[in-house]
Amino acid sequence: METLRVLLALLCVFLAEAQAQIQVNKFLDCPVDLFFVLDTSESVALRTKPHDFYINQIKSFTNQFVDKLTDLTHNCDRVLTWNSGALHYSDEVKMVKELGPVGTERDAMKKAVQAIEFIGKGTYTDCAIKRGVAEVLRGGSHYSENKYIVVVTDGHPLTGYKEPCGGVQEAANEAKQFGVKVFSVAIIPDAEESRLLVMATNKNYRQNFTAADEARSPHEKTIQTIIDMMTNETRDTCCSFDCVAPGGPKGGPGDPGSKGETGRPGMPGEKGDTGGVGKIGDPGPVGYSGMKGDRGIKGGKGDRGHKGYEGDKGQNGRDGVDGLKGEAGFSGLSGCKGSPGSDGLQGDSGPKGDAGPYGVKGAKGDDGKDGEEGRPGNPGTQGPKGEPGRRGPDGDKGERGDDGAPGPDGGPGDRGLGGEKGEQGSRGNRGGRGEPGDLGPRGEQGREGSAGPNGDPGDAGKVGPPGYRGDEGAPGPEGAKGPRGIKGAPGDRGQIGPRGADGLPGNGTEGCPGFQGYPGPRGDNGEPGGKGTPGPKGDDGDPGDSGLDNNTPGKPGGKGAKGHRGGDGSPGLPGPPGPSGTDECEILDIIMKLCSCCECKCAPVDLVFVVDSSESIGATNFALAKDFIITVIDRLMKDHQIKFVNDSKLSVVQYSGSKAQEVVHLSDKGLIEFKQIVRDLKWLAEATYTGEALDYTLKNSINQMKQVNRVAIVLTDGRSDITRDKVPLNVLCNQNVRVGGLGVKDYSGREPNKEQLDDMTCNSSPNKPGFSFVLDNYAELLEDTFLQNLLAKICQDKKCPDYKCPINFTQGTDILMMMDSSASVGEKNFETSKTFAVSLAERFLNAEKPSGVNVRVALGKYSQNAEIVQRWTTDYALLANKSETVLYESKGTNVLEAMNLAKKELQGRGDSAGGRKVLVLFSDGRSQNMTQKQLADRVRELAGASVDIFVIAVGSQVNEANLYTLVSRGRPDDSAYAHRHLFRVSDYPTLIRGVFYQTVSRRVSIPSQ
Repeated sequence: METLRVLLALLCVFLAEAQAQIQVNKFLDCPVDLFFVLDTSESVALRTKPHDFYINQIKSFTNQFVDKLTDLTHNCDRVLTWNSGALHYSDEVKMVKELGPVGTERDAMKKAVQAIEFIGKGTYTDCAIKRGVAEVLRGGSHYSENKYIVVVTDGHPLTGYKEPCGGVQEAANEAKQFGVKVFSVAIIPDAEESRLLVMATNKNYRQNFTAADEARSPHEKTIQTIIDMMTNETRDTCCSFDCVAPGGPKGGPGDPGSKGETGRPGMPGEKGDTGGVGKIGDPGPVGYSGMKGDRGIKGGKGDRGHKGYEGDKGQNGRDGVDGLKGEAGFSGLSGCKGSPGSDGLQGDSGPKGDAGPYGVKGAKGDDGKDGEEGRPGNPGTQGPKGEPGRRGPDGDKGERGDDGAPGPDGGPGDRGLGGEKGEQGSRGNRGGRGEPGDLGPRGEQGREGSAGPNGDPGDAGKVGPPGYRGDEGAPGPEGAKGPRGIKGAPGDRGQIGPRGADGLPGNGTEGCPGFQGYPGPRGDNGEPGGKGTPGPKGDDGDPGDSGLDNNTPGKPGGKGAKGHRGGDGSPGLPGPPGPSGTDECEILDIIMKLCSCCECKCAPVDLVFVVDSSESIGATNFALAKDFIITVIDRLMKDHQIKFVNDSKLSVVQYSGSKAQEVVHLSDKGLIEFKQIVRDLKWLAEATYTGEALDYTLKNSINQMKQVNRVAIVLTDGRSDITRDKVPLNVLCNQNVRVGGLGVKDYSGREPNKEQLDDMTCNSSPNKPGFSFVLDNYAELLEDTFLQNLLAKICQDKKCPDYKCPINFTQGTDILMMMDSSASVGEKNFETSKTFAVSLAERFLNAEKPSGVNVRVALGKYSQNAEIVQRWTTDYALLANKSETVLYESKGTNVLEAMNLAKKELQGRGDSAGGRKVLVLFSDGRSQNMTQKQLADRVRELAGASVDIFVIAVGSQVNEANLYTLVSRGRPDDSAYAHRHLFRVSDYPTLIRGVFYQTVSRRVSIPSQ
């Protein structure tokens, strides 16, 4: 019994010491709360194949992070411990594990992370961050400074739809308010960096952190950097000791507390919908008249006006009064050579002379003047002071200065004796204006004197008379605004401008009248007048004396007046036969050109658009997709006369995730309302369930169609979630509908999945195989070239009038068609030529012919050289397939090479019964290194070999002489033959429009005469 008491006492002591040790250890611990927020949305899952690749990268990154969370002892003997938890999210938030100590729950945490399955829908990052903040505040340690969140995401979407929880900016601000620090980690380096910076609560918490490096493995450097930052930041918190006494026994429940303070105002609510139109209010009272406003700032100087038109020439002035002869002055000293005199005033223009002969073509003119000097740019910032430069060369000599002011008049001197004529003296100062003197004879032009030194600027002289208006010079650089000048002389009268706005009432006074102009100089004498007209006939003279007899006959008289009409003559010989009349094919061609209803048109079509509205598309691309739908509808109605309201059905289906489809039908309300509904479609931004969307389209749109021509256009990035979407992509195959797949690269530049495009477009379907286009971006959907190609695919089924023009061959015929593949044609036009040639070949090979008659066709092309691309055959399918492989050359044009090859190929052809040999040549008559004589010789050689040449000329840029030579068979006077063998069209599309190919084949089938 005593032993039992001793054992119980020892056990009590041991338990007390253990409890005390636990209290000590608990006091020494400094826990850090770390919560992971992991993005498993569609933009992450469908970034590459397999779809869970990056999801596995995120899970590996998180588990490796958890393995690195080990206890650490600070210098203050406090032990840093870890609590961790996690959630993952898409358009919903799912808890992975709540906060718990890593030391005891590490394996449970890693197991929960490894069990994550991606959601693959929209990206609601703001909601996920707020949920993470709530988790670290609700659980974990009591250290509010030691709470962290690590968000692993790609940052998508950048813009486009309203985030349901206020946006990542608001979520980051809420985390800052509660002291929770948020690190943002990109999945791979090409994430949306701007969004990641907004998520991080400090710029240091976003240092290009990535969860996977270029080798697509978990990034250990990112993990270690974040752990080191958290360890350093928590050191001060952990080592700040507070007096914490051991807790006492649990007390009883306290009294109810008093009512708390009123909470802070909430965040502003979302903007409400636009309210209804209110009633018109009562008119308000008449307002008081406002005070007069301040005077406006004076406007700047206006631009210089346009040059006015030259005014009418003024009247000649009156001759002035001769002045008094002045006294003879002293002989001056010999002066320097004077400067050249000014040109004399121009006299009145003389009468206009007869037109002279055309002159010789002048040489190339001088280079034009330099352009106007540009306005000075804005002053730049002052640069550093440069080193002193070397002394520059001496400048050009300056211009001559103005004449100085005249000196005072001297007193009259004694009259000196007349001395010898001295040398010419230097130029004296200018004297005052004397009285007008006698008009003296014009002196000889003086020799050019040397330039004198520049004089000092003189005083401003009196305003001189206005001179003749000179030519307008080149505008100089814009100078500083000078002082206001004196009022100038009135300028030439300009053209009447448009009526300006009424100005304010003026307050000026009437100006003074202008002064009368100076009389002009007397003009030179005019040239002598021409020979005068003959005067009136004079009176008859008296008769003269009789002359001598003249036996020579006089000159024959003039031709008499026209006589009366004679009797009808005998009929002449019959003339040559005229050209053949228009045959039924040509008549049919004329009818089809005049009648628009005779052309093949797009058959009535029931059309449905299936538009991908998933998160990987992006809001901007989705808006472009809606514009594309409306553009296609407008083009079909305008260019192909499709009547959607009456004949054809129209609908649009947008889709995203499971059970996320929306259909819009063209109702009886009209096309305008339908387009507006399409414009108002909202981006769904969820997962991509294309198979489910196609099945929805089949049940809700295609099964309601009535036309034989049914088309479904599927617009997507080609990345359907086939793992979770169990509906196959070929659900529309064998449903009597043609499916067109438009695969566009997504916002990150990833190529569409070609296998998925092929499955949904039913390329292997024998009835209605589909078609597909792959585009680099959504903007290409609105390019004109792509729209033309798409409309051609939609309108594959044509509605054509049943007009036929049969042809037949009565003898064996070999027909060689040579297509022009030169640079002047162009690649697109060459493709049209191939289509036209194949249509001719089909007519030739399927024509009616008697038994034993054989028709063969060969196809060639020429540019700088000529070649046969399909040798003689009677198999139309073989020739049609071979034509698709013919390539465009884009080189020079050598028609002679084409004719040489034709002569070689057609030599000896035709059957023994006199078979025909025909060359159908595509040519505009232009060729390099060819004379008309060479061409005529080659034509005669082919005519001698019994080869009929038919020429097809396209466009207006042709050589008429060469074309006529080609179809004349060496007989320039046989215009009827040339007319039958030459075909003209305005452009290449006309070749395949209407029944032109029937007209050509009909003429070729008829033997020439």
